[in-house]
Amino acid sequence: MRAMQFTHHHQPLQLVDIPQPIPGPGQLSIEVHVCGVCRTDLHVMDGELPNAHLPIVPGHQVVGTVVGKGDNTTLKLGQRVGVPWLGGSCQHCRYCLTGRENLCDSPTYTGFQVNGGFSDYCVANEAFCFPIPEHYPDIQAAPLLCAGLIGYRALRFSAEAQHLGLYGFGAAAHIVIQVARHQGRKVYAFTKPGDSQGQAFARELGATWSGDAGTAPPVLLDAAIIFAPAGELVPEALQATAKGGVVICAGIHMSDIPSFPYAWLWEERVIRSVANLTRRDGKEFLALAPQIPVETTVTTYPLEEANQALDDLRYGRFRGAAVIVVKD
Repeated sequence: MRAMQFTHHHQPLQLVDIPQPIPGPGQLSIEVHVCGVCRTDLHVMDGELPNAHLPIVPGHQVVGTVVGKGDNTTLKLGQRVGVPWLGGSCQHCRYCLTGRENLCDSPTYTGFQVNGGFSDYCVANEAFCFPIPEHYPDIQAAPLLCAGLIGYRALRFSAEAQHLGLYGFGAAAHIVIQVARHQGRKVYAFTKPGDSQGQAFARELGATWSGDAGTAPPVLLDAAIIFAPAGELVPEALQATAKGGVVICAGIHMSDIPSFPYAWLWEERVIRSVANLTRRDGKEFLALAPQIPVETTVTTYPLEEANQALDDLRYGRFRGAAVIVVKD
C-alpha cells in the first residue's frame, strides 16, 4: 500500500510501498479516506517531540471505513470511523483509573508510536475510535478529530468565560470560535502581526474583535486559549486577562515562556496546559458539533503532496485546516 513515511528529523516524508497492516485483537483495519494535517505532525518532524517510533507514518485525524477486524471487536464492516491522536492507554495506571486517560503513564499515540493515516490503510484500537456523525462529509469531519477535540477540551477549561481570547487563528481556533459563539460568548482573536486575512476570517466567523498579538483587546479577557506554539504569548495573554482569569496553553509543544513579573499572575490568574484528549471529549464534542453545526474550512491535498500540505501549514498559507485526500 502507499504511505508517506517519516524516517529522519528535518527531512521530508517519503512516498513508500509498505505491507498493508493486519489487525490484532481489539483492532480494526481501516481503509483511509482522508486524514487531517496537524501542527503536531510538524513538531514530530522537527524533533520537538521526543521518542517518536521511526520510521513512522504520520497522521492522527483519520476518517475511513472498517474493512477488517481482529478478535474482540464489535463495530461493523463498512462503518465509517475516526481515529484520533490518543490511540490507546494502559487502563490501569492512576490516571486511567480516575478518568484522566489523557495523562496515561503508558499511552499510544497515532502517527507517533503507531502508524497513522497518511496511507491507504491503517490499524487502530477499536476502543479509541469514534463513529463519525452522518452530517459530515469526510473532509469536513477530519479536522474535528484533533483541532476540534483539543479545542473543545481547552474551551471546557475556560469555564463560563464570557470574554474569550484566542491566540493563533488556525485549525483549532476556527472550530472553537463556532462552539464559543454558539454558547453566547464574545471572542477576541489574535493573529501574527499584520495577518489581515486571518483577522478578517475570524470576524467572518463571529469574532467581536480581531487584531495583532501584543495588541490590547477592547476589554479584559475572562480566559485566553493559546493555540500558537509561541511561549512569548503567555505573558501577553496574562496582561490581557482580568482578575481570576485563566490562560490555557493548548498546544502539545511550545517554545520557552519568558520570565515575567509576578504582578501579572497575581489576583488569582491561572496558567494551565491541555494534554491530549479523552474518549469523553470525543463523544461529547462529536455529539455537539452537528447541533451547532460546526463547519470546517478545508484545503485539500492528494496523498503524494503531503509535504506541500505540511509546508503550507508551517507558513500559514491557507485558512482553517488542511486535509490529505487518500481515497477519492
